[in-house]
Amino acid sequence: MTDSALQAESLMVSLTVKDLMASRKWYHEVVGFAVENEYEHEGVLRAIALRAGKVRVLLNQDDGAKGWDRKKGDGMSMTITTDDVDGAAARIKAAGGTLGAEPEDKPWGARMFPITDPDGFRFAISTPI
Repeated sequence: MTDSALQAESLMVSLTVKDLMASRKWYHEVVGFAVENEYEHEGVLRAIALRAGKVRVLLNQDDGAKGWDRKKGDGMSMTITTDDVDGAAARIKAAGGTLGAEPEDKPWGARMFPITDPDGFRFAISTPI
């Protein structure tokens, strides 16, 4: 294997969501992201930047131009690493969130569980074993 020319330290994702305030509530209150900034254009809230450590998520309000029923997140899952998978799962459940499965040790050396946001974007919360 050759070394990559890109030496990355973190990832920011930008997600287009149907209901910006519902997504803000899920990411902030259920999952535990901090609200870093809110962006308005012509007096209308258009985007919200969230942060959890080095992980950043930008939520953008969908304008409906591509249809309200289009699938989002198909064939894709993003992994967020943390040192306390079980604590994250407990916090999400206590805040009314739903796990895709309980945390479990995987044969590839990770303890993890899946969650899905209100628009269908999938995440895995993971830690190395």
